[in-house]
Amino acid sequence: MTGRKECKGLELSTLSKVLLLILPLVVAVLALCIGRLGISPAEVIRSIFGKITGNADLESKNELVLWNIRMPRIILAALVGAGLSVSGCTFQSLFSNSLATPDTVGVSSGTCFGAAVAIFGADFIVTQAVAFLFGIIAVLLTYLAGSGKGKSLNSVVLAGIMIGSLFSALVSFIKSVADVNSVLPVITFWLMGSFAGAG
Repeated sequence: MTGRKECKGLELSTLSKVLLLILPLVVAVLALCIGRLGISPAEVIRSIFGKITGNADLESKNELVLWNIRMPRIILAALVGAGLSVSGCTFQSLFSNSLATPDTVGVSSGTCFGAAVAIFGADFIVTQAVAFLFGIIAVLLTYLAGSGKGKSLNSVVLAGIMIGSLFSALVSFIKSVADVNSVLPVITFWLMGSFAGAG
């Protein structure tokens, strides 16, 4: 009963739910319009309905930009955002703390280190796999360092901060020894993230 009362203040009104459904669609349409090649919202909407009905009448250049470049990136961005929200919700539930993030147990720093190591000689798929593996290793190290007799959830959080700092330092070290012209830019751009490869 107490939990129900605590959660009641977090319930969304009907207007909030409608806004949360409509705003992403509005932002997606705006994102389809904005870029080096400007396309008006009317053209974007006409192209979307044209795709649905099979009567697209836009210029082939605009169609190419909309459906082969911008739309895949927008869909991928939405999926990544959904994944991040799920991981954030998972960590917040696990630690009973609304400020908890994947950084809390060193996952982000571990994956960054794994990717930085793999970039030296691996292809795209191997880099992703190694990054994922090091994320798991970071979680295991955090669990081992923060668990034990008499240790609480706070100990796991502190261990996570410690492991995250360790992997961040290792990433900085790899960046300092990486070749400035070839490897360092790749590591930097990977750490920044990009949707340019969406297809």
